[in-house]
Amino acid sequence: MDSFTRNYSVVLGLIVLALIVIGVRSSWQPGINSMNAILEDDPVVSNYPYQFRVVSFSDGVATMLTPRSFDIPAYRFLQVIYPNLNGLREDDPKMIAAQKALVDAQKRSMDVIEALPEVESVHWVLDVRWLADHGIANPTPF
Repeated sequence: MDSFTRNYSVVLGLIVLALIVIGVRSSWQPGINSMNAILEDDPVVSNYPYQFRVVSFSDGVATMLTPRSFDIPAYRFLQVIYPNLNGLREDDPKMIAAQKALVDAQKRSMDVIEALPEVESVHWVLDVRWLADHGIANPTPF
């Protein structure tokens, strides 16, 4: 092997190694993993069809995903996780009960995370990926 090929291989190997280290460090978040494990251990949160989870934690603020927002009516999400609600009006008692269950599960997940000593507050972000994966279009801001 000539010196150029050897040097090129060494530099390329170091670049690949550096990218792997950066990738592992950015995805390795034991605090978030332990928070999500606590959510999975809670019977109210874990029995709900949508899994609320923490996606980031910084300066005492836990950022959690939610399937609901002011832009996307809750009934659209609820019809996906509860197909028996398809075709029901928003004021149907079954739809109202499903909305209450959603609120209860989301509130419980927030309470569980906020009870942790290192967490000062919870910030919610829309789970755009989950919604898109289930055929619910995310409205684009103007």
